[in-house]
Amino acid sequence: MTFKAVIWDFGGVITSSPFDAFNRLEHERGVETNTIRRINATDPDDNAWAKFERSEIDAAGFDAAFVAEAQAIGVDNITGMDVLACLSGDIRPRMVAALDALKAEGLTIGCITNNVRSGSGAGMARDPEKAERVEAIMARFDHVIESSKAGVRKPDPRIYEMMCEAIDTAPGDCVYLDDLGINCKPAAALGMHAIKVTGEEQALTDLRAALGKGPDWP
Repeated sequence: MTFKAVIWDFGGVITSSPFDAFNRLEHERGVETNTIRRINATDPDDNAWAKFERSEIDAAGFDAAFVAEAQAIGVDNITGMDVLACLSGDIRPRMVAALDALKAEGLTIGCITNNVRSGSGAGMARDPEKAERVEAIMARFDHVIESSKAGVRKPDPRIYEMMCEAIDTAPGDCVYLDDLGINCKPAAALGMHAIKVTGEEQALTDLRAALGKGPDWP
């Protein structure tokens, strides 16, 4: 099949996963691994993280609400601000090269990112140099949807529909990459070719297969 567009998640796909940073923080604080993910996945539509990604609360509000959620399960040494400091991952150069290759071939590229109004720009970077690099990457996309600006977040099907409308492309003509299965499911249900990203090499291998590219691409 010939696809017309490739739509990307950002954190955990273009950059390394913030979950790795969460795990390092948990280890440092003597907290069970994946505790932060568990807190942020409990009551997934109405918890502190979901509200922050929709910009219904600000950073201070998230901090207070996250602390309350953490304390409710007996965790009293990780704050919301600690979590925010972990959000900006490391840029994956080969994924950026894939963006450039797709653009050179005339495919449309889009980005749908669940993010929060913290740090700088869509990548939520706190270091000025990294923020500048992230902004240069974001400028490559034909269209970007940020949950913190749109007021809707994945896995709500509306956010995928918004992207298809913006780039004037049918879901069946799109490849979608995300590191969370829960976000891939609605994309696939709409007809997109969804790729769950578990690592850089796996993502590129699966993308090559979807696009009919050889092993040396990009």
